[in-house]
Amino acid sequence: MASYAKEERQLLCDLLEQVGPDAPTLCAGWSTKDLAGHLIIRESRPDALPGILLAPLSRYTESIQNKVVNRPFNQVIDTLRKGPPLYSPYHFGPIDEAVNTMEMFIHHEDVRRAQPDWEPRQLDRGLEKMLWSRFRLMRRLLLRKAKVPLRVEPNGFRPTGSMDTSQCVILSGEPSELIMFATGRKDHAVVDIRGHEESVAVLKSAPMGI
Repeated sequence: MASYAKEERQLLCDLLEQVGPDAPTLCAGWSTKDLAGHLIIRESRPDALPGILLAPLSRYTESIQNKVVNRPFNQVIDTLRKGPPLYSPYHFGPIDEAVNTMEMFIHHEDVRRAQPDWEPRQLDRGLEKMLWSRFRLMRRLLLRKAKVPLRVEPNGFRPTGSMDTSQCVILSGEPSELIMFATGRKDHAVVDIRGHEESVAVLKSAPMGI
């Protein structure tokens, strides 16, 4: 069985090598070396994790991340490419697959889509299925600020959300693109949005993500 988390990790590392440490990403204020540092401390420094989400603790997390990225970039990539250390729960295959498939996919795309002339990838349907399963688990959290009745229609999978299509906004596309939209990469997500004009405008302007 393919490990999509490992595959996306390797593809991301290949791309990081290609574009270098100072290339842009879709993560505001982060270069490629910052993004790599984030991924490394996320799975190797549990003491730094709270600062990723909690602003009062962010300074400590930033200090740890800076120490990681101040090494030569080839060493940073090598650390990321090797995957989670033995002591990390992410080292266990099923947990790595369940948690890191979506994480590695999104950040791989954060680098790809920040480069000129990017195009959507044709993804394996197994990967799309896994991304859709993660999206369904996190849908309410990711879309909680949408402020409009919403129906999500993934290509090839069962829709979720509002059943009254006459009163809701319909968001459709590949699961991979829906995830990019719902995690705040709206301007770089290939999705279709239809419904009442004002409601569509509300959805497009609403903040997304955790």
